[in-house]
Amino acid sequence: MVKTSDVLLILVAILFPPAAAAMVTGCGCDLLINILLTILGYLPGHIHAFWLIYKKMQAEERYGNGGFQYVGSGQYEPLYPGPHHHPHGHHVHPQQQAPYYGATGH
Repeated sequence: MVKTSDVLLILVAILFPPAAAAMVTGCGCDLLINILLTILGYLPGHIHAFWLIYKKMQAEERYGNGGFQYVGSGQYEPLYPGPHHHPHGHHVHPQQQAPYYGATGH
């Protein structure tokens, strides 16, 4: 379901993609990427901004409004522990999730 805030975010993305990227992700790497894409060509900046908005809308659907935080590269994680929806439709409990080993893979 598209909310009024999402419609406004899409309008901002149409007018100036980096502003929409900043509103979705804050000041960080994704904003810099969007600025560079917008400089290289207005269309790539739009595509990136719309992708970021889409990922935010998915997180809202999955974790609820305000129940998530942005962790970078279009990825979100829940703010609150507990069961949340898996993209394939079944519930995933935190105890069932695979452990995170960081960048080393060990």
